[in-house]
Amino acid sequence: MNPLTRDSMARMVAHSLPRNAFVNLGIGAPTLIADHLPDERGVILHSENGMLNLGPKPAPGEEDFDLINAGKSPVTIKTGGAFFDSSMAFAMMRGGHIDVAVLGAFQVSASGDLANWNIGNVDGAPPAIGGAVDLAVGAKQIWVMMDHVTKDNVPRLVRRCTLPLTAVGVVKRVFTNYCVMAVEPDGLRVEAVRQGLTPEALQAMTEAPLQFGCRLGVIREDGTMEPAGA
Repeated sequence: MNPLTRDSMARMVAHSLPRNAFVNLGIGAPTLIADHLPDERGVILHSENGMLNLGPKPAPGEEDFDLINAGKSPVTIKTGGAFFDSSMAFAMMRGGHIDVAVLGAFQVSASGDLANWNIGNVDGAPPAIGGAVDLAVGAKQIWVMMDHVTKDNVPRLVRRCTLPLTAVGVVKRVFTNYCVMAVEPDGLRVEAVRQGLTPEALQAMTEAPLQFGCRLGVIREDGTMEPAGA
């Protein structure tokens, strides 16, 4: 069973975002969501380096490196977009004005604890928690977009996080390259699975216990989803 590509995962999240929401995309894979957002959904993207209403990445050769997201990747800005300093950007985050923040993670626990800050032993980068801590406690909802397991096939969805926490009990939904799940008071409830993947196979690559309904949505190879019972 082939896992979803990063672009397919980004499309899956993009089409799941609530209409007309203000959304922050975390550094890394979540920034790809901007390339798959349908205009008719009315989602407005926020960046912690001081931009509102970001668009998709520019075409090759049309990059303007004065227009970058928080991960320093070139972006575009849509009509009606705005620029401001980082203190205003963080005031929006801390003030509860972001409807959804989509973050990457190293681990998510069964109770929604989030571990996603670089502790310096993952890729050699300096240890830093960054703006994730402000989003984790300020955004109305935290969604996580991440690979289901590490490169060594170690589960990222765990009973309890073993890495330093960013925040406790904040994650509401998790999108992986194999499934979509909600974090409920009694644990992780699977909403949709990769086409052809059985619940037993998904549980085998997950440390935390999973709950499955009678019917599950189906995630196609391109990241589009067939709702449960369709």
